[in-house]
Amino acid sequence: MRKVELVTTLEGSHSLFIADLDEQYHSKYGAIQESQHVFINAGLKYQAEQFNEINILEVGFGTGLNALLTLQYAIENQLKINYYTIEPFPLAEEITTQLNYPNYLEEFKTAKNYFQELHTVSWNENHSIHQNFNFTKYQTTLQAIQLAQQFHLCYYDAFAPSAQPELWTTAIFQKIYDNLLPNAVLVTYCAKGQVKRNFKSIGFQLEALSGPKGKREMVRAKKNEKK
Repeated sequence: MRKVELVTTLEGSHSLFIADLDEQYHSKYGAIQESQHVFINAGLKYQAEQFNEINILEVGFGTGLNALLTLQYAIENQLKINYYTIEPFPLAEEITTQLNYPNYLEEFKTAKNYFQELHTVSWNENHSIHQNFNFTKYQTTLQAIQLAQQFHLCYYDAFAPSAQPELWTTAIFQKIYDNLLPNAVLVTYCAKGQVKRNFKSIGFQLEALSGPKGKREMVRAKKNEKK
């Protein structure tokens, strides 16, 4: 288990810092604003315009914030979501119980209970968190997992290429691409030149979108393939 330090972002929401990697889980400007911008607005809302049921693959469960915001969206919009997330280094309960994201979701009255459930349900099993939200979390690596599902959307939330270069290669992106459905998209905060070239080399069509606060750009990569 990695040693993590609880830190507060400029918006007041929590993030975590890993000294060994010199990496923070979320933007210093705000965890919620970043996740909302990159994954919900550019990914989930975009796909919800064309699909009534969405299979999501998340690379990096981390603090569980992306899952919580996705659950909120599913409930509020009556959208059926099947959520699969990968995390090789789960956080300790002493950390997850301190995270303050539910405090910033005032309109989501049951956020605290749901957030706790996302962290405490068993690994490697499917759970019906809500009638609109099926949830499975795998304690493994992206390299090791054999994906049995196909996905409409991928939240690519791995640590930066400088910290985890093995997760930004063409081989890894090919594995994800092969498990995406036609017209599926992958969204990520990372817009480095080599990363974009790796996406393009295996067939993704890229859109460079405005990034969250503190970042000029983010990427939405689409799999354009007819059924």
